[in-house]
Amino acid sequence: MKKQCYPFRLFKLPYAFNALEPNIDALTMELHHDRHLKAYTDKLNAALKPFPELHNWSLERLLCNINSLPVKLRNDIRNNGGGVYNHIYYFSCMSPDGGGSPGGSFAQKIDICYGDWNSFKKKFKEYALEVFGSGYLWLVTDRRGHLKILCSANQDSPITRGFCPIMTIDVWEHAYYLKHYNDRASYIDNWFNVLNIEFAEENYCCSIN
Repeated sequence: MKKQCYPFRLFKLPYAFNALEPNIDALTMELHHDRHLKAYTDKLNAALKPFPELHNWSLERLLCNINSLPVKLRNDIRNNGGGVYNHIYYFSCMSPDGGGSPGGSFAQKIDICYGDWNSFKKKFKEYALEVFGSGYLWLVTDRRGHLKILCSANQDSPITRGFCPIMTIDVWEHAYYLKHYNDRASYIDNWFNVLNIEFAEENYCCSIN
């Protein structure tokens, strides 16, 4: 992701609200972006405003160094900074031209770890259905370049634990409830139809280089 510092600007979607239909509906995208992400962005800026010594820190630096921040700022960075980071990653993981299967070194790694892309999708869906309450499911690489499916609760981010994100699905109910109600399984299937494979491939290649 492109790094920026305070004041953080609301992430601009690279596609229209209705561009992911019929898989992800326009109203959900509009509310998710213009209300949820905007609220996290505004609250992050408000929390950082009294701390000019941190205004040149990137979001990644803030999240990865939470324990070195002023105590009264830590929850705001974890929750609101994490909300900004996770949502940007989630929105970037989708595309009107998404779907299909990966190629290159990413596909080879998927085959080694999970057998093939369809087997990976099945396993990823199983884990996504098991996420209790609010959170995200991620595909990440660890420090040795190994793939790992990882759950994060609420707005926690895997970068705080030293993992490199490859792709993520938001399983908070506001990501799918208007269209799918409580049918998370159908939402996950639809999400794979718009998954930005090129984004995931690029992230994987960056993580191992």
